Amino acid sequence: MGKELTAKGRATRQRIVEGAALLLRESGIEQTTLDDVMARTHTSKSQLFHYFSGGKEDLLLAVARFEAEQVLEDQQPHLSCLDSWEAWQRWRGAVIKRYEEQGDRCPLASLSQHLGSRTPGAQAIVVGLMDRWQEHLAVGIRALQQAGHLPQEVDVDERAAALLVAIQGGVGILQSTGSSYHLRVALDHAIADLHRLADQRPAALAGR
Repeated sequence: MGKELTAKGRATRQRIVEGAALLLRESGIEQTTLDDVMARTHTSKSQLFHYFSGGKEDLLLAVARFEAEQVLEDQQPHLSCLDSWEAWQRWRGAVIKRYEEQGDRCPLASLSQHLGSRTPGAQAIVVGLMDRWQEHLAVGIRALQQAGHLPQEVDVDERAAALLVAIQGGVGILQSTGSSYHLRVALDHAIADLHRLADQRPAALAGR
């Protein structure tokens, strides 16, 4: 949007985005028309194009941003509080629950594939999501270090990246097979590998 929206305008725009997101999850991108979105969200054509002047592609880009936010939101409050091994297990459960409920259809992946590189900002949404997700994990690993649960020499960014790869690999197989087995195994091993580093702590810290 070229100008700042009022609170009412922001609420209306968000209502359209959320309604479109639900519709796309139900029917898919190719099958969903702007008329469908207008009917679902009780929006007029003039309203829709007021908030999304580029039509369907603009709306899909906004929905992609919304879906990227949902990926992180669905892991809360656990993702922002990874300061103990018990907290990591709670987060693990939230991740698995989210993707088991999502099943073999990933809204963000479908949107990214549809929009592709031809749409400015589409790739940046996914890149931004992965960067933020990895940073959340890195903050959690640093919290373990600060609590004395991990050695200070652990490469935080490398471990956070490995955890993210474990999730993405497991989710990819889940989407292909419908089974969360590989996601569970990948996450369990990634967290266990992190936990094993606790044995490398100096004796004075190990007793904490």
